[in-house]
Amino acid sequence: MRRLTILLTALVTLVVGLPGTSQAAAPLPTSMSAVGDSITRAYDATLWGCFLADCPQHSWATGTSSSVDSHYERLVRMSPGIKGRVWNDAKTGAKMANLAGQLATVAARDVGYVSVLIGANDACTSSPSTMTPVTTFTDSFRGALRTFTGTDPQAQIFVSSIPNIYQLWSLLRSRASSTWRTFGICQSMLSSSNDEATRQFVLQRVKDFNTALATVCAEFTQCRWDALATFNTAFTTSDVSTVDYFHPSLAGQAKLANATWPAAVTIWQA
Repeated sequence: MRRLTILLTALVTLVVGLPGTSQAAAPLPTSMSAVGDSITRAYDATLWGCFLADCPQHSWATGTSSSVDSHYERLVRMSPGIKGRVWNDAKTGAKMANLAGQLATVAARDVGYVSVLIGANDACTSSPSTMTPVTTFTDSFRGALRTFTGTDPQAQIFVSSIPNIYQLWSLLRSRASSTWRTFGICQSMLSSSNDEATRQFVLQRVKDFNTALATVCAEFTQCRWDALATFNTAFTTSDVSTVDYFHPSLAGQAKLANATWPAAVTIWQA
C-alpha cells in the first residue's frame, strides 16, 4: 500500500508540477504599454523641462532616457522588434477606478506587455477619511483585469506595488512639509498636523492595497506581481523630485526600473 501511495504521489507531481514552480516563459513581446498615474508619467522628474509637467521620456516603464534604462529599453535589447512600439497610457492623478479605462485603450492596441503602477492616489488624498475603501479598490482592480484579460488574453501584465509614502515622509519631513502643504500633496499622510497614529493608519491602508494587488494578480495566469519590490525600495533625497519633494526624480525613476525589472523579466524566463 505504501508503494502504491508513493507511485500515485509521483504521478500527480509529474502532472501538476512541483509546488512553487514558476509560470512558463512567455514569448518576448513586440509591443508594450504602461498604465497608472503620475509616477509612470514621470511627473516633476526634473526641475528643468518637467516643472509641474509630465515627462514620459523619463518613465521607469516606457521611458527612452538613457539615464533611466526603463523596462522598455531593456526589452529593446532582448527583443529589437519592440523598438518604437511603446505607449504610455498612464494619467497623472489617476486612481484605481480609472484603471479599466486605461486598459481599454491598451486592449484596442493588442500589446504584448503591460506594466501597471496605480493606487498611490487612492491613499494620498486630502485626509484619511477620503481614502478609497479597500473593498472598492480590490473590486475595481479585479474588474479591470478581468475585462482586459477577456479582451486580450495573450497580453502579459506586470503589477508594481505602491511605494512606501511613510518612508518618504520620514526622509523629507524636515525640509518638505511647507511644499507639501502649499501644493496640498498627500495630506492624508504628509500633513504636518498628523500624529503618528494617523500616519500608521494611512500606511496600513497602503499595505492593504498592496495585499489586494498581490491577491488579485495571482488570480490571473498572465499576471506577475513585483513581490513588494517598489514598496520596499528605500528612496534617498536624490531619488525624489526637488520640484514637489514627492515624485521620483530622474534617479528615482532609474531606481524604480532597476528594482522592478528582476520580477518583470521572469515573464520571459522559464
